[in-house]
Amino acid sequence: MTNILLATAYLAPVQYYSKLNRADIVTIELFEHYIKQSYRNRCIIAGPEGAQPLTLPVEKAPNHGSIKDVRLSDHGNWRRLHWNALQSSYMTSPFFEYYADDFAPFYEKKYDFLCDFNEELMLLCCRLLDIDIEGKLRHTDTYRSDLADGEVDLRNAISPKCDFTADADFEAKPYYQVFRERTGFIPNLSIVDLLFNMGPEGLLYL
Repeated sequence: MTNILLATAYLAPVQYYSKLNRADIVTIELFEHYIKQSYRNRCIIAGPEGAQPLTLPVEKAPNHGSIKDVRLSDHGNWRRLHWNALQSSYMTSPFFEYYADDFAPFYEKKYDFLCDFNEELMLLCCRLLDIDIEGKLRHTDTYRSDLADGEVDLRNAISPKCDFTADADFEAKPYYQVFRERTGFIPNLSIVDLLFNMGPEGLLYL
């Protein structure tokens, strides 16, 4: 049985979802401190000029507060900017039109908390990919400093600052990408890149 401990993540990379797909128990950490420049509030998609980060603005984290208390900010009209970026990057992909109505409401409705927004998007992506996450999903009720027997701590292992090629359990094999002829294949992007380009076959890739 594989038991993994993950951080919350905004439209997390393919590596993250490969772990979700294979794990028997998935626990999301809700009581860590907020960490900047991580996938907790950032995803990376493939734009016409290459890798393009999309960052969720958050209000200043409370002193000694938990990430579950971090609120999304309305600064910069990010909902419109993120949705426009997804449309411009993936409008011509094979499956964007098929899934667009599932994702659009997330950029219309106001979510107060980062973790709630991230988790609802994660549940959607898992449903579209046919990953049975709800039956194995858990949440911490305090900061987890000691791991359970057999539990694997991936909270900081999946990060823009970490070399994913060092992960022996993940191989970023090439697949179709809209701008591949222009930019070359860009590995380990947000799960939406795999989903919009490969559709249901994304599960086989994972």
